[in-house]
Amino acid sequence: MQIFRHHRDVPPELRGTVVAVGNFDGVHRGHQIVIAEATAVAHASGAKLAVLSFEPHPRSVFRPDEPSFRLTPFRIRARLLEPLGVELHVVLHFDAEFAHQSADWFVEEVLVGGLGASHVTIGYDFCFGHNRQGNAETLLGYGRRHGFGVTVVTRASDESGGTFSSSRARAFLRDGQPRQAAEILGRPWEVEGRVEQGDQRGRLLGYPTANIAMADYLRPAYGVYAMRAAVDTGGPPVWHDGVANLGIRPMYAVEQPLLEAHLFDFDDDLYGRHLRVELIELLRPEIKFDGVEALIGQMDRDSAAARLALAE
Repeated sequence: MQIFRHHRDVPPELRGTVVAVGNFDGVHRGHQIVIAEATAVAHASGAKLAVLSFEPHPRSVFRPDEPSFRLTPFRIRARLLEPLGVELHVVLHFDAEFAHQSADWFVEEVLVGGLGASHVTIGYDFCFGHNRQGNAETLLGYGRRHGFGVTVVTRASDESGGTFSSSRARAFLRDGQPRQAAEILGRPWEVEGRVEQGDQRGRLLGYPTANIAMADYLRPAYGVYAMRAAVDTGGPPVWHDGVANLGIRPMYAVEQPLLEAHLFDFDDDLYGRHLRVELIELLRPEIKFDGVEALIGQMDRDSAAARLALAE
């Protein structure tokens, strides 16, 4: 998959693509349907498949004071798009200037002028242009005017009737329900980051941990999770069962939330390496213990509970 950071960077030989347009935070099952529709058109026409997304997420520009909310920062989103057959990932820088561009400008400058789009696929609720001037209906009109096809993917739901949406996935994670979030995403939600040097308290307690800062990720419910972890080498992941604490550690009062992952039966040095951690099930909320012995006893129980949850 080729990545372009500006629509004018796409070379002439790659123009004429079928483009799926959206934020695609989470690359959840609804997003996958949008991309699958674009894939079908691309295969039928012999065109290349492109995804057009925005970075940073527009919400962080419009509401900068809100807490972190990203399900998939750029690195993870790009990794999730590639196996879907995406050949070009065009990532437009979103800022106040971009937000003030008109719907006409977006179509004429980006879709037509930059990408030479032959077909555009969007979700039913996608809007574009200053003050959300453009929507599915107006895009159909632009397509007729400029000679590109348009597919609008209707609302997609799970078996319970709930919409596949990033907002629902975020809500489940904040409520401590990662399994329900995974139903929307089509996979367990994960955090990835470079393993940082910690205070090594876990090692002294018999539970060495790999520590990852939460950075711009959404903050799910704080607590202890059954999890799986894999070192990100760029190849197929090898997952290891484990248990992780996510939060501020009430006994030690860390200022910023931290993910501390303990991998079962694992001895390799992880410092400085990129680790992927899937949160599978919330076992309990964070607790402040009276002393080290009480903490170790609870860690033993947490490990047993994690093994049981992961075995299921």
